[in-house]
Amino acid sequence: MNTRTNTINSVAVVGGTHGNEFSGIYLLRKWQQDPQLIARDSFATQTVFANPKAFEENKRYLDCDLNRQFSFEDLNNPELANYEQSRAKAINLQIGPKGNAKTDFIIDLHNTTSNMGPTLILLQSDAFNRKMGAYVKAKMPEAVVVLEDQTSVDEHYFLSSITKQGVIVEVGPQSQSVIRQDVLDWMEEMTQHILDYVELYNSDSLPSLPASYEAFKYEETLKLPEDDNGERIGMVHRNVQDADFKPIRSGDPIFTLFDGKEICWIGDYEAYPHFINEAAYYDNNLAMSLAKKVIVEL
Repeated sequence: MNTRTNTINSVAVVGGTHGNEFSGIYLLRKWQQDPQLIARDSFATQTVFANPKAFEENKRYLDCDLNRQFSFEDLNNPELANYEQSRAKAINLQIGPKGNAKTDFIIDLHNTTSNMGPTLILLQSDAFNRKMGAYVKAKMPEAVVVLEDQTSVDEHYFLSSITKQGVIVEVGPQSQSVIRQDVLDWMEEMTQHILDYVELYNSDSLPSLPASYEAFKYEETLKLPEDDNGERIGMVHRNVQDADFKPIRSGDPIFTLFDGKEICWIGDYEAYPHFINEAAYYDNNLAMSLAKKVIVEL
């Protein structure tokens, strides 16, 4: 095995960070019964069922969103002790601790109700992640790569921030608390490609990869139309619904108010919506994320 200092020696595959996103949970069960399916020679692999009680109660979470509880401040605050806050601390002890983690890499498995297909969300833009995106797209042409570079923010507080490297596999459309075969298969295939990539990376055996590839870089999040009291007064326009990663341009309709009036997108860039009408985001009246199309160079 390569002796480079940045070799990945341990990987955690996490499912059920949200208890009603079933694909990752059922894949974990499969892999726990047959660990060789996710085993590789150059690193150890473990599975982590992040939020079992939320799964038992068929909810996204019991008290608060588990995937927002992993800041240094929150992990080290003993007064934060509801169920998800306590789970975050337990997971941090199991595969962390954050800042000095015993685990090198996290693959966090998520479903979305949006029509995003098999999406790989890269949280860093270093060479390791750029090449991972290229490898996954080469092996899985239908895959979409989204860049949410967390190195530019004060602190990344997702579960995958426990380790120095981590990615999110986000696959949909799948309604909450159901399983779709196409979505499950996409998630399993993408996870296997990521594990293969790490194995090849460790041994300096990566195949020749394209010099560049197309991806989408997150720009902003739009809220659903609201009145002065914060009440929802409109919905995603039918032309945008289910059209994840299809471009919208300034002047294109993006929302329809309940009285029939259309609201158009007014922006200075060609926008690519995703997480369109994600059911989990309705408690915050979020309508969609917008991205710019970019070319990632290796």
